[in-house]
Amino acid sequence: MTANNKWEETSTIKYSTRSRKGHYPNIIPETNKSSPLELFKKKPKLQLSGNAILESNKETEGAVKEGNGNDSMLKINQNIQDNKDETTIKEEKLSPSPSKRRHIKIEYDNTDPPNRWSEILGNLREMRKNSDAPVDTMGCDKCHDEGVAPNVIRYQLLLSLMLSSQTRDQVTHAAMQRLRDHGCNVENILATSDQKLGELIYPVGFWKSKVKYIKKSTQILIEEYESDIPDTVEKLCKLPGVGPKMAHLCMKTAWGQVTGIGVDTHVHRISNRLGWANTKSPEETRKALESWLPHELWSEVNHLLVGFGQQICQPLRPQCATCLNHEICPYGVKYINGELKGTKFKKGK
Repeated sequence: MTANNKWEETSTIKYSTRSRKGHYPNIIPETNKSSPLELFKKKPKLQLSGNAILESNKETEGAVKEGNGNDSMLKINQNIQDNKDETTIKEEKLSPSPSKRRHIKIEYDNTDPPNRWSEILGNLREMRKNSDAPVDTMGCDKCHDEGVAPNVIRYQLLLSLMLSSQTRDQVTHAAMQRLRDHGCNVENILATSDQKLGELIYPVGFWKSKVKYIKKSTQILIEEYESDIPDTVEKLCKLPGVGPKMAHLCMKTAWGQVTGIGVDTHVHRISNRLGWANTKSPEETRKALESWLPHELWSEVNHLLVGFGQQICQPLRPQCATCLNHEICPYGVKYINGELKGTKFKKGK
């Protein structure tokens, strides 16, 4: 038998008809005259035809005869890489990967102001002129001691904001009153046991986690800020339990600087109802509002919308019939007309 015939015999393959789901068919050599190691080395790629395999192997054998050492190995590796590239192209053409949903990045740069937004804002001011919502008397800016050092006031403002997350103003105010009676400064809070601190702030939302956040943040303030609080949004957000909303509100109440709009659940909900934003999260709403709302109104909009949401534009039963914007608010129009799912309001009542 000639060398070429022997090579053709050992290189001929056949595919078994049996294959498992998700696996390639088994490859069974017709002859077992070669050793297992030789068969492994000569095992062809599944995606190539028999003729392509023979041609590729002949090219490899010729490369070995033409040169020696590193040059031969480099040429062999190049041939193998070319076969892999060809195989990859065939796989992509024959079996395209499942399509994936494209991630759409929301951008709010240079967004045009919503229609009649200034008229809506004027009506909001009219409805909030009495300042009798819970946020007006028990908000985070009303929870600190009077006549104490400025850094202590700033610390208490920061704590009130940390406690306010997922918590009504009435509950936050009561918890801060207990902390102030206990002694609300960095040294005393750090010396207080976790159990005692939990008893003082209960029943604020997620009070167990907030105990840990307060203790860790207080330790950082002592070690890195000389018992004061950070003076930038970036540094505030590095404290445990502090997010962008708290940071922007803290910069306004504690440092007197307007760095952004604080967006909580009320501001997020109302902005989307009014058509001022079309977003899925408070942070997206903040970016949307800041893209078109004049900067001089940033400090007002949080307090205005929070009180409005507590009294009129409530989550479950909004008082659209008494709202001055019910004819120009997209949500109010649909609510009064009974176009929203679950709406029980009937026109004429």
